[in-house]
Amino acid sequence: MSGQTDLRRDGASSSESTRGRWQNRMTDILGSTYPIIQGAMRMITLGEMAAAVSNCGGFGQVAASGLSNDKLRAELKRAQELTDRPVGVNIPIYRPNAFDALEIAIEMGVKTVTTSAGNPAKMMERIREAGLRVVHKVSNESMAMKAQTAGVDAVVVTGFEAGGHIGRNDVSTLCMVPQIADAVDIPVVAAGGIGDARGLVAAFALGAEAVEIGTRFVATSECAVPTFFKERVCLASSDETFILGKKEMPIRVLRNKATETVEKMGEEEADEFLKQSGDSSYVTEGGNRENATMPCGQSVGVVKQVMGLEQVFVELVEQAVCISERLGNLFGGGER
Repeated sequence: MSGQTDLRRDGASSSESTRGRWQNRMTDILGSTYPIIQGAMRMITLGEMAAAVSNCGGFGQVAASGLSNDKLRAELKRAQELTDRPVGVNIPIYRPNAFDALEIAIEMGVKTVTTSAGNPAKMMERIREAGLRVVHKVSNESMAMKAQTAGVDAVVVTGFEAGGHIGRNDVSTLCMVPQIADAVDIPVVAAGGIGDARGLVAAFALGAEAVEIGTRFVATSECAVPTFFKERVCLASSDETFILGKKEMPIRVLRNKATETVEKMGEEEADEFLKQSGDSSYVTEGGNRENATMPCGQSVGVVKQVMGLEQVFVELVEQAVCISERLGNLFGGGER
């Protein structure tokens, strides 16, 4: 179990044993203990990371983007060796091997997939034929309505403050989640700006039934990114991220010398550079904090230390309960 903390393959983790189970429509779709999804990060969230999150009671997923068919199959196999709990696959629909990734997910026994960057209607016939559940990522109300019409089971609403690839609408999670929750009948997952229990509780107050977390999970001992990336996350403030490739490939990253060079390019030139550089500019052990592209959301401002995933989940669950109880007292729902 390389890279993982003391997580149980069977039985409850300590976060589960202390506070029990949270059940709603999203946990039914995901098969997880908690309605907490690990955000898919290209070349970062692979088999071991996905298994570690699922072992904590969340929903871990392997990011298919950038993986060959054989590599995706190997990462799913690795995840299944490390956990008996559900693990998903994120499939960017625009990728040329998207349908191959879907077939591999089906072959490997995945029950729930997440899709992004494209029209989910293209995949729905095969998804339903195979009996899978699907959660699609959107960035505005129109996309959410189209996804619901296509037949997806839930949507992830990604606000402007999210890390990695985002939509082209400058609308925050705070504003977009309640708007879309009012517009659709299917469950809504909030993504973007959620880095601790305060963000988790706020997302549910907005009408979400789950959260997707990325940046907070980067700064964990299980995440397979270089130490310099984790240290940078723990030291950065929310205003140290910005968006590259705003025209075609908007991606929120941490500011450094390399990204500042791209920022000075025109939008078309920057997009072309990001397309051409591909995986070579992503975080690797051979890079450093000044030449690597480090996807990161504005929630970075509340991340202060590297922890094991188990500890992160314990804090999320315990503190969410405390916050909810305090709010209940404030608004007259508890003891007076």
